[in-house]
Amino acid sequence: MRRLLAITIALGLATSAAAAPDRPLTNPASVTAAKAPPAPPPPIAALFDAHGAFGAAWSADGQRVIVSTNVSGRFNLWSYPAGGAPAQLTKSDDRQLAQVASPDGKTIVFQSDFGGNERYDLFAVSIDGGAPTDLTNTSDISETGPAFSPDGRMLAFNRKLNSEPMDNVAVMDLATHAVRVLTHEADPSYSWTVVAWTHDGKALIADRANRTGTRGSVWRIELADGAASELTPGGGEALVSASDISPDDRLLAITSNAQSEDTQAAIFDIAARKFTWLAPTPWEQGTASFSPDGKRLLFETNADGRTTLSLYDVKSGAVREVALPPGVNGVAGAGRSDFSPDSRFLLVSHAAGNTPFDYWIYDVASGHGRVLTSFAPAGLDPATLPPSQLVHYKSADGTVISAFLWLPNNARRDGLLPGVVLPHGGPTGQTTDVFNRTAVALASRGYAVIAPNPRGSTGYGKAFQQMNVKDLGGGDLADEIAGVKFMVATGYVDRRRIGITGGSYGGYMTLMAIGKTPDLWAAAVEEFGIIDWRTMLQHEDPSLQAYEKMLLGDPVTDAKVYADDSPITFIRQEKAPLLVLQGDNDIRVPKEEAQQVVAILQGEGRTVDAHYYPNEGHGFVKQENVVDALERTVAWFDKYLKGK
Repeated sequence: MRRLLAITIALGLATSAAAAPDRPLTNPASVTAAKAPPAPPPPIAALFDAHGAFGAAWSADGQRVIVSTNVSGRFNLWSYPAGGAPAQLTKSDDRQLAQVASPDGKTIVFQSDFGGNERYDLFAVSIDGGAPTDLTNTSDISETGPAFSPDGRMLAFNRKLNSEPMDNVAVMDLATHAVRVLTHEADPSYSWTVVAWTHDGKALIADRANRTGTRGSVWRIELADGAASELTPGGGEALVSASDISPDDRLLAITSNAQSEDTQAAIFDIAARKFTWLAPTPWEQGTASFSPDGKRLLFETNADGRTTLSLYDVKSGAVREVALPPGVNGVAGAGRSDFSPDSRFLLVSHAAGNTPFDYWIYDVASGHGRVLTSFAPAGLDPATLPPSQLVHYKSADGTVISAFLWLPNNARRDGLLPGVVLPHGGPTGQTTDVFNRTAVALASRGYAVIAPNPRGSTGYGKAFQQMNVKDLGGGDLADEIAGVKFMVATGYVDRRRIGITGGSYGGYMTLMAIGKTPDLWAAAVEEFGIIDWRTMLQHEDPSLQAYEKMLLGDPVTDAKVYADDSPITFIRQEKAPLLVLQGDNDIRVPKEEAQQVVAILQGEGRTVDAHYYPNEGHGFVKQENVVDALERTVAWFDKYLKGK
């Protein structure tokens, strides 16, 4: 589901009790710590020496892969050849991502913002590196998601005015840099996203969807005059989104919840207006790319936070799984670059709870894969790191919740471990079985760690995702608290030494937890969390203002909801020492939210500290800052949960 890699806010919606896929409950007594030779905890800096990536794309000739990675400490572009050492193509203090190769193989186009402010320009750089050229250079407009036309003469992209909430589709003539806007969305709750060019270059395929990702359809936009026609059934309550169009322009790769509670992978025949569902399951699916020869379609299945990839044979309908180790196996993430230009290889990713992220090259014919990137440092051995365990428990109202749990290797069941809860961002997000640096850092230092997927999370059906509309910090907080009770019930954890930490909506949940249930928590660290939905509405980006209103209602008529769902209503009740971490340039949860928290608690004479990161936005990406933030988090818990 490539849209998960888009840089958008993840604050989801919810309403009523839900039917998520059946999951057997975990007996807490059955949970055991892994046995392993004694080993010192890895230095926190070493955890970030296991580098990350913002996506990868094949070059036009298939001889190398262009990766956005922070190997240098910044997310810049690197070239990974089929053989030989990687080479850095660009150098910038700002993140560079969404890279795509021109059809003639000479140029890479990518997007980059400034100091984490999420106001993106599009840049072009030679495939061999050098000084990039700013193609758009617009401080009042954000341009994202570039896609070359088949002849390489035009560039399509998503275009958003800073003063408006909607993204629209635009095209640029690369010879003149002239830009034409093709869509003109009037509904602030909807946006457009470029999917692909038709292969004759005459039109664009685009998604039009609401901000909660619950409704939408696929459109064809004519390049000549901008005329738009809806290709898939729209309206109603269904989401239909596309990820690619087949080489003969007959079929769309579709992700939709039109026939089930969960999004499922399908092919849509444009002429016949017919869906063919690929391999329905009780779990969420999403499509990726067609192979350039049109024979196969790649799709993924998210089963309880662990993801598999599969290949669908377009002619026969046969499905076979892509053979990779268990964990989270995903698509390349940049453009529609899953298949090599000759259709022989796949570019995919793999990670697991104690295994750092890497890109792999997978041979479609032989079914064998090999690691391309080797992001992890040689001294970081997954065998010495605490593994994740998938557990299930009931919340206070009987709702079944999935969570990942980490215990220190060789831990004793003596009820003495401190425990930490990791609420995820969103809430329309999901904790998956990826390499979790916070969990690994804490568990390897003697903490039990649990990361629940409470109501409002993705991955468990539309109704589950919609369980917390106008009830943020209510039922979902109860689900997090039930996770604490589960940890204690395993016999490993001391209920008097419980901490909580998260970022974005996880930061909001941290603030809500220590305010509404102050006696449960002994320490807390919140990163860029919301304290007051009303002040958020005043300061955030217009697209997020529209999103928040969809989430909580009208700030006047639903004023009580805004108050009941804001931590500021409860924060003066908190007792836990609190550390606040915040980026100066955050347009999603502006700095004013953090400053409010600190001012209130200082005024109450409480234990509170704060650290602000210049040139960071929503989420920290610069190497020294992400290391510093986690070091501060661990030190805070060591002081207040371990008494160090």
